[in-house]
Amino acid sequence: DIIRGKDLFLGNQQEKAKLENNLKRIFRKLQESLDTTIKSQYDDNDGNFYELREDWWALNRKEVWKAITCKAPKDESYSKTRVYGTTGVSHGQCGHEDQYVPTYLDYVPQFLR
Repeated sequence: DIIRGKDLFLGNQQEKAKLENNLKRIFRKLQESLDTTIKSQYDDNDGNFYELREDWWALNRKEVWKAITCKAPKDESYSKTRVYGTTGVSHGQCGHEDQYVPTYLDYVPQFLR
């Protein structure tokens, strides 16, 4: 949600603005580094780069999950809701034992999760 610019962020508003500005800077640099034919697809007059963020997240969500779980203890588990609404537990480091990473719910509005 943070990457995609959809986090409810109910905390400190100054920290929220700082985080959002940092993300804008990062995705501006990413957009500038793209090939010219692709770069124009992500032109954003407001500098938010929401479309680029969405596409980046779609391509990297599984790797982000691996990064989060790889340093976890070997016996760590994560409660998660599966695709069909049943609840289960994710086992295994680096997300290797899961067909679906828990981020598949990231398109459900945050207040409904």
